[in-house]
Amino acid sequence: MVLDLSERKKKILRAVIESYVQTAEPIGSKAVADLAGLNVSSATIRNDMADLEEQGYLEQPHTSAGRIPSPKGYRLYVNELMDEYKLSMQETDRINAALHMRMKALDKVIDEAGRVVAKLTQYPAFALAAAPEQVTIRRFDLLLVEQNAFIAVVMTDTNVVRNKLFRLDREFSQAQLQMLGTLLNTGFTGLTLAQLSPELLRVAQHAAQEAYDLIELVVSFAGEVLEELTRRSVHTAGIANLLDHPEYQSLEKAQPLMSFLSEEEFRPFSLGEQSGVGADIVIGPENVAEALKDSSVVMASYDLGDGMRGLIGVVGPTRMDYAKISARLSYFAKGLSWIVSQGGLPPGTEDPK
Repeated sequence: MVLDLSERKKKILRAVIESYVQTAEPIGSKAVADLAGLNVSSATIRNDMADLEEQGYLEQPHTSAGRIPSPKGYRLYVNELMDEYKLSMQETDRINAALHMRMKALDKVIDEAGRVVAKLTQYPAFALAAAPEQVTIRRFDLLLVEQNAFIAVVMTDTNVVRNKLFRLDREFSQAQLQMLGTLLNTGFTGLTLAQLSPELLRVAQHAAQEAYDLIELVVSFAGEVLEELTRRSVHTAGIANLLDHPEYQSLEKAQPLMSFLSEEEFRPFSLGEQSGVGADIVIGPENVAEALKDSSVVMASYDLGDGMRGLIGVVGPTRMDYAKISARLSYFAKGLSWIVSQGGLPPGTEDPK
């Protein structure tokens, strides 16, 4: 709780921030008086704004007599002064429609989530997912397609299923595939990626060459699946949206951030840094990455089930409408969690609380 600000100064700070969010222009004392509904003179408000600047909550650009919020001012606003944003029916309908369109391709939900959020917010968006550190294969199934071709199906302990068609230059029978499946399910289930190779070496010492060749093919495929699931890649979308905002209309200002967002190893945050309750907001200098020091990040996590979590977020100017963006991200994350776990949108999403 901030104890050094009077209620009037808080109203002034709130008025400055909400005006700046809408206009991206510094605001003077007369406009603040009208917006804040304060029955005091402009001189009094000017003095209060000067105090707020001295305390670090406002800044005064060199080119204007008006003030703009500082990162410290935004932080106080987010923590204490910001009203909860109620999504309109139009907004919830739009988000629900986006979620319904993605229900047919949940295996690509991470790729899609970033694109949808970028469209919903008009800011660059990112999405990532992380499986448990120790993913293992739960089951192998081998299906004969032709006398020299079969499909290998692997299911992980996180209920992810992948398959691959193998064509060989020799023939084999369904009975041989069944025996191979038994060997795989006996010796290679419950193993992590790091444990597959040592077990494969052990099997090589005892199995016939033809059988080992087939085992190696399928186990190598299983290793690729486990490697994919334990790799935490970040998907970005809508990076060009930055150019729609006044803060980034100068390419000199926008280019470093756009390049940072485009990097293959872009890592805004790890899942462990997110609270898991509602949306988290990181403002300007609070960001660890130097490229984000003049920007803000709003993010929300969602549950993919079986120990897997996802994170979606947006990057934009500190002038973001934090209440609105937080509400949209939280609602979208809630919908994703329910779609993955229940196969549909949560009850009552048409009228979120």
